[in-house]
Amino acid sequence: MSHFSNKIVWICFIAGVGLWFGSAGSSDEAKQPLPRRDCFFGLHFDLHPNEFDTELGKETSEENLGQLLDRVKPDFVQYDCKGHRGYAGYPTKIGSPAPGIVNDALAIWRKVTREHGVGLFIHFSGVWDNRALELHPDWARVDAQGKLSDQKTSTFGPYVDELLIPQLSEAVGNYQLDGVWVDGECWAVELDYSPAALEAWKAETGLAEAPKDKSDPRWLDWKNFHRRQYEKYLTHWVDELHQRNPGVQITSNWMYTTFAPIPVQAPLDYLSGDYSPGQSVDTARLEARYLASTGMPWDLMAWGFDKGQDLNWSWKTPVHLMQESAVVLMQGGGFQIYYQPTRSGYIPEPIIETTGAVADFCRARQAVSHKSVSVPQVALLLSSESLMDRSDQIYAHWGNEMKGLEGALHALLELHYSVDVLAEHQLQPRLKEFPLVVLPDTHKLTDEFKSALLDYVKQGGNLLLLSDVSARLFEPQLGGTIEGEPAQTHAELGVGAWPVNADGKWLKVTPQTAKPAGYRFTTRDTRKSGEVAATITEHGQGKIGAVYGPLAMMFYNGHHPVMREFIGNLAKELFPNPAVTLDGPSCIDLALRKTRDGHLALHLMNRANVPNANRFHVIDLVPAVGPLEVKMQVEKKPKKVSWIPDGERVKWTWKEGILSATIPALHIHGALAVEM
Repeated sequence: MSHFSNKIVWICFIAGVGLWFGSAGSSDEAKQPLPRRDCFFGLHFDLHPNEFDTELGKETSEENLGQLLDRVKPDFVQYDCKGHRGYAGYPTKIGSPAPGIVNDALAIWRKVTREHGVGLFIHFSGVWDNRALELHPDWARVDAQGKLSDQKTSTFGPYVDELLIPQLSEAVGNYQLDGVWVDGECWAVELDYSPAALEAWKAETGLAEAPKDKSDPRWLDWKNFHRRQYEKYLTHWVDELHQRNPGVQITSNWMYTTFAPIPVQAPLDYLSGDYSPGQSVDTARLEARYLASTGMPWDLMAWGFDKGQDLNWSWKTPVHLMQESAVVLMQGGGFQIYYQPTRSGYIPEPIIETTGAVADFCRARQAVSHKSVSVPQVALLLSSESLMDRSDQIYAHWGNEMKGLEGALHALLELHYSVDVLAEHQLQPRLKEFPLVVLPDTHKLTDEFKSALLDYVKQGGNLLLLSDVSARLFEPQLGGTIEGEPAQTHAELGVGAWPVNADGKWLKVTPQTAKPAGYRFTTRDTRKSGEVAATITEHGQGKIGAVYGPLAMMFYNGHHPVMREFIGNLAKELFPNPAVTLDGPSCIDLALRKTRDGHLALHLMNRANVPNANRFHVIDLVPAVGPLEVKMQVEKKPKKVSWIPDGERVKWTWKEGILSATIPALHIHGALAVEM
């Protein structure tokens, strides 16, 4: 990593950032663990103890852990307490201790973290508990065919009161833990046909039988019944744990994230999730933007290792993890890295050095990153109404159902827009803040939200619909006639002389008052007449742009630059004057933010060399790009403009409300910090 500064430079720069933005506090304060809402960088270690372990804690030592904490200086550590197999890694008297406990590793972690002023949280598996179901099969979730699960407990059964709450309280009380990070929860919940579930369903609906598949007209009711039940279950155990252990800080992995894009109801203290080990940058691009819109303290966890062809869970390089961290930093969140120690509890030297290097990278950017807030530009709708109607899962990573959303996000980011991702409940009260709202492939909206969107456009807002299903929702307002249903069509999407194959289901539309804004052709000879593929129409003081085929999904699948340009032409007509413009390659993401001190910060991230799930998995180089020309709308001449983390190397001018800057090179991440 020759392009990174040595340790002395890092220390000097971090001190300088503290002077620029204010003091970081005294050494006495540093001895006290930060509350999780203020934590920025953390470490996660889990082992998922099992019945085959023989040496748990054997090599867990104060010296080894002290070496780790001295080098990395994390704000918190999460250590394993109980994994999905259901065996505890500490000597529990309530649950099932793993048979191979040699030393109490959790006690050693508690001692060392307390000495270093570092918060200690535990990883604990909730709904998913194999061992509990071996001992109590009547606690199991039951499928539609009557088969008992050997992994997933029922949220309607006694497991939560007889084991989960007592065991968590035991661990928190005995080890004076700062908090718990409960895994295997919302994403592990499945439709349940257990006697207790059916009884609750009957009590609520009066129906003796529950729907078995999507052909039943009550299928959505059945799914929503489970969603409500999970929130009841979650609220119950969180409230109980808070009452028994005042001050303990709690989250349920992935709840109230894109896995469950609903209003926060349960009394969680913070939100968190571990994004996928492969293609992590793309995953985090979506997850971070949604979490940043929740209004809750949040962090995301990167896996320190990945599995590719013939790699067998190999460690990622520091550069790889720095690129993954940058996605989170530019959205204002906290960042943590997940590793597994040896089964005996030893933390190898490469883990210490890698996490240390990544921690240095993050800390150098903390002042302009952590708890920053978005300057609204483009809002991308994650429709919970549409998602939960279309998917047969309760809460989970939705797979194909999210591809249109991700395709739209990728296109907008590659076009250098600053994008926020919001669900209906987040976006509706903030609609007026965004010059452009984008719907990817939304097929269902409530009447209330649809009306709010139309009012927003009438008052001068702009709406972009990137699929045929979204266009259908607003057909009366599009200024044309849609003929029939979408039909599978051979299509060549044209931008100038450049066509790209866009075979799929397209609507045939005849514009009336709308202006054609793009065409599809039956051949690659775009000189011949084509069918209208997109329109733009005025609606009140605003405009609605619509695409009549599944373009967002197509872009996700192929990322063809012509499709990106097609989307960009529509976005530019609807939103011609964004607050930031960037002259640079499509591999750069940007985010316009305000720091905690109220300064502007334009974050730039270089996605060059992002791993491909089908070909390569771990990288050790992000090639620099630049020079980059940036223009920002800034009302008054700034007092100071800095390039973080390199100080004053950027050249800039200001004239008539426009700040112009030239950034010589962007390696992984940097921020143009503008002090007013």
